[in-house]
Amino acid sequence: MALPAPALDDRGYDDLVSDARQLIADRCPEWTDLHPADPGVTLIETFASLTDQLIYRLNRVPDRLYVKFLELIGVRLVPPTPARTTLTFWLSTPARATQVVPAGTQAVTAADGDEPLVFTTLDDLTVPPCALTHLRVRTADGISDQTAALELGGPVVAFSAVPQPGDELLVGLDRAVGGCAVRLEFEGRVDGVGVNPLHPPLRWEARGADGWHGCEVSLDETGALNRPGAILLHVPEGHQATLVDGTLAGWLRARVVPPEEGQPGYRASPVILGLAANTVGGTTEAVHADLVDDEEIGDSEGVPGQRFPLSRRPVLVGLGDPVLEVSSEDGWQSWTPVDHFAASGPDDPHFLLDGVTGEVVLGPAVRQSDGTLRRHGAVPPRGARLRLRRYAVGGGSRGNVGAGAVRALRTSVPYVAGVENRHPAGGGVDGETLDEARRRGPLTLRSRDRAVTAEDHEVLAREAAPELARVRCVPSAGDGPPVARILVVPAAPAERGRLRLEDLIPAEASLARVAARLDETRLIGTRVVVEPPRYRGVTVVARVVARPRVRVDRIREEGLAALYGFLSPLTGGGPDGRGWPFGRPVQAGELFAVLQRVRGVELVEDLRLFGANPVTGERGAEAGRIDLEPDSLVFSFEHQLRVEEH
Repeated sequence: MALPAPALDDRGYDDLVSDARQLIADRCPEWTDLHPADPGVTLIETFASLTDQLIYRLNRVPDRLYVKFLELIGVRLVPPTPARTTLTFWLSTPARATQVVPAGTQAVTAADGDEPLVFTTLDDLTVPPCALTHLRVRTADGISDQTAALELGGPVVAFSAVPQPGDELLVGLDRAVGGCAVRLEFEGRVDGVGVNPLHPPLRWEARGADGWHGCEVSLDETGALNRPGAILLHVPEGHQATLVDGTLAGWLRARVVPPEEGQPGYRASPVILGLAANTVGGTTEAVHADLVDDEEIGDSEGVPGQRFPLSRRPVLVGLGDPVLEVSSEDGWQSWTPVDHFAASGPDDPHFLLDGVTGEVVLGPAVRQSDGTLRRHGAVPPRGARLRLRRYAVGGGSRGNVGAGAVRALRTSVPYVAGVENRHPAGGGVDGETLDEARRRGPLTLRSRDRAVTAEDHEVLAREAAPELARVRCVPSAGDGPPVARILVVPAAPAERGRLRLEDLIPAEASLARVAARLDETRLIGTRVVVEPPRYRGVTVVARVVARPRVRVDRIREEGLAALYGFLSPLTGGGPDGRGWPFGRPVQAGELFAVLQRVRGVELVEDLRLFGANPVTGERGAEAGRIDLEPDSLVFSFEHQLRVEEH
């Protein structure tokens, strides 16, 4: 922690006026009219005000010297990190030919008085057409081909006569549609009675190379296959054409699962009379960033150390490599971005992009001990024009918008009618402030860019990837070669406190930056492993009694939010409010207190704690305490809460 700098002069305006009045009384006793209207008193107050401003500037000298010291040891402000989300682009009509939404397509939030936020896609989104080609039904008795029966108009019984967990309705498409939104049009009759359409014991999944992956259902007009209508599935990226029952197709399936606690199951199987499939949209990743292309930034003066301000800032340094081009007799020459000029020679076409100040910096000339000047980086000839081909601006916590906030196209795309973010954006971090840099300065000076202690590894990892929410270094134990395990948790968006497991897996780019940075600074003989922590799934099943005249649905919603918030690996969860501590066990007694604090709860009648596999959904045995390893974090998985009226 930085030592507080004392004020060189702690007198203020009132003190200066009071001192002047005291001196008048001592040295000019004949001056007795000290009324504020007296011209002499007016002059005293004027000079006191000017002196107060001089004292203020003088007291800022230590702060300026401290900032210059930070610059001397290489501390630079960290630019903001952009929020990320997924954008779903809806086609104006079902795809009849392959549609492409190019990388760089932009969408904006609704302008409610503030300037709209711009989100830009990173990769091309391909939306191919699809059609249903095969239909299979798999039960405990085996698998049967129902394609011909469907073509003749059915009826096709979707599952067993009385559907059992594990029954499957397999839908084969003519191609893989990973990342696309597929609309399944059903015709049927109400035979699958008994289920709650809002909580059906049915899961939609897509087949990939490594097994089945869950599909998100954003629309179900059929009430769990009980009436004619459409089901809108968002197929995950890993969808591939695979073999099922000897048939190659892009397979989707509806699988019967055990009903949730307190929910009914199927008493009879749904009957399908017709089924069709088509592609109506696609989903791709986007970031809170606006792109600026081909900006002329100035003309060279032919001297080292030039700085060229950009028209917009802050610049997102980690989002793509900006390209500086310098005009020459042979056209435009591309220069290479670097982090510093220490290794740059006098003829190397290098430049540095300062994201916080929004400046392009060219290499300086440093005077050597013998009096000569050594250039670090080439110098463009006098009069040469400079332009930046592309750079991104934006970022910050403002980009962490909620689901549905992005709903307008800024870039026109043929056959695309609309866009939306079905999930909230997350990961946006504001740029580093000067006070935060002041606190980081002593850590930088102590470590000197060398990872020795566990804290050194964590500090350097955060500098390399500021978008990470948590970093933990777990040293190896034993007599083998030393290994530093760096456990990283990305900032992930939460909907009503609920997190998705896939959002807690850090991006490959973040892992690569941390690994590269620590590989440069690690001790010789130390191996560094950068990976996400192990997530231990925890399921809470509880029953509470509500107070009289209290809405049951409100208590259920707030109770579940309290459980998800308490058992959270990110901020807001855990006993200290900064995320669940690594390796800390989960005890049922603490959860009783969490639910008892929910407004409107009279009594927590029963609470049971289970371990769960967050990938397969398999629930373990009941336990009063779940122990976590030092490299593990808790993950809330499908808590269930029953609220009974008093």
